[in-house]
Amino acid sequence: MFVVGIDPGLSRCGYGGVRQEGGASPVAVAAGVLTTSPSSALPERLASLLGQLRRLLSQWRPDVVVVERVLFQVNARTAMSVGQASGLALAAAAEVGVPVVQYSPNEVKQAVTGWGGAGKPQVQRMVQALLHLPERPSPADQADALALALCHLANAPLLAAAAAAARAEVAR
Repeated sequence: MFVVGIDPGLSRCGYGGVRQEGGASPVAVAAGVLTTSPSSALPERLASLLGQLRRLLSQWRPDVVVVERVLFQVNARTAMSVGQASGLALAAAAEVGVPVVQYSPNEVKQAVTGWGGAGKPQVQRMVQALLHLPERPSPADQADALALALCHLANAPLLAAAAAAARAEVAR
């Protein structure tokens, strides 16, 4: 399974691709940060980010895209821009026909570090360890995107079993 995690943001949007086949360890395929210029007008920044996301997903053709669910932001302006970036990621994945899953930051931290209240340095260290990377992924947006992909890989068997059980129940 090839999973692309997206940590949405308008100035910096982290992405990370992780592949895991069978029972093998997950492998980081690539990771980075998409950026837009804060000096540009909002519509141009959104168009730029959408174009970058479209190119990324068209090039990579993942099996699933995982986007961080926006739950809470102290700063309303930040919440709006993160929400807009998140919507673009969801739409870009839908355009190329890729299933999308969302996890909250606490769900991701729980899956990757074992504690939903883990800080960014802990997430970076665990992503490094789980993916056998030579150094911690940085910036944090990139590490968070890889953590999203790892979270889904950890949860995918349970989600598949629940879907199969639901299909079996409907068939009865």
